[in-house]
Amino acid sequence: MLLVAAAAMLLLVWVPACLRPGMVDLRVYRSAAPHLFGGDLYAFRLDLPGPDLFPLPFTYPPFAALLFLPLSWVPWPPVSAVWTAASILALCVLVHCCLRMADPAAPAARHRRRALLWSAALLWTEPVAVTLALGQINLLLAAGVAFAVERRSAAAAGLGVGLAAGVKLVPAVTGLYFLAHRRWSAAGWSAVAGAATVAAGWWAAPGAAHDFWLHAVGDAARVGPVGSVLNQSVRGALSRTLGHDAGWSAAWWACAVPAAVLATAAVVRTVRRADPLGVLLAVQLLGLLLSPISWCHHWVWTVAAVLWLTHTPHRTRLRTAALTAWGLALGGYVVHWLALAQPDIWHFGRPWYLAALGWSYPVCAVLTLVTLLLPAAPRRAGSTPGKPEGRGGRRRERVPAAIRRGGSP
Repeated sequence: MLLVAAAAMLLLVWVPACLRPGMVDLRVYRSAAPHLFGGDLYAFRLDLPGPDLFPLPFTYPPFAALLFLPLSWVPWPPVSAVWTAASILALCVLVHCCLRMADPAAPAARHRRRALLWSAALLWTEPVAVTLALGQINLLLAAGVAFAVERRSAAAAGLGVGLAAGVKLVPAVTGLYFLAHRRWSAAGWSAVAGAATVAAGWWAAPGAAHDFWLHAVGDAARVGPVGSVLNQSVRGALSRTLGHDAGWSAAWWACAVPAAVLATAAVVRTVRRADPLGVLLAVQLLGLLLSPISWCHHWVWTVAAVLWLTHTPHRTRLRTAALTAWGLALGGYVVHWLALAQPDIWHFGRPWYLAALGWSYPVCAVLTLVTLLLPAAPRRAGSTPGKPEGRGGRRRERVPAAIRRGGSP
């Protein structure tokens, strides 16, 4: 099933991208990287035909441009094919790591079946499919972060997260995962690795690094229209509701502070009950909600949300509601349909019903965070350790110490 799904997705994404302008973000990575040494990396714009496409800038740190340089040396067809295949493989790695954290006691055969089937199904969810269609780097970074935090070695875990943050700033929020587990060495290594990527960018292209770190990094509007329905952060949803960019206004703080408190409480609760996937999920949702721009394809961490909600012992109505809401939002491609309904990507105002639907991902995230706060389902009377607790039950086994520390079993 996974092979069929992967082959179908590869053909649906790669063939059209070879025949017409597609995988636009990968085209930006490939075309902008050579401008790193010309001093105009952040003045670069990729112009593509289409009414909904604006001149696309390069929005990542100079270190990312260094990594993307080899893409410009290879013809487009093989680059786009290998990138898509690597992203599909990264989804499988992400699913594998999340399932191991969710149920470390699962037998190997059951774990393999789950990983293969979930990868085949989640391949068609909106954030994953859009990431593949745009040629985005999100799946590669998410898989790298999930793989890194499972490492017992503090150096390996910290270096993985630090390098991911050096490519795209958002993964830096994963440092909170290390702090929550009191993995001070891993947090230190991630800070060192992140600082090294900044230093590498300054060394390779001082002018570009100056432009990014002192000017471009704080300009959210430069990345794209904040009010577009594609932006599913709190700021994006609030801007569509208000009809203008909410910025860092009192209205934004009124939404952001409760979200931050809720996510922090979820982190504390999941740490106390030795739930590493829950901690990682709460941290990533916090970053997605509070970031100025969280395009729908940035929400690939919904993979972790679906897996946690499915394989958690929380059998509550709220957990069912959260999982159902994610299923409707991700499988129904709600952002895609709302994008078709918006007059253009620069127009912030919406009818009230479209503005309400534009909160889909943030509302699902809040439901998930509240579910993370709930206590685990109690063991049924008469159940014995090491055996399933009846139909749909889970093993009640001791969580290994490595998992409690955030490492791998």
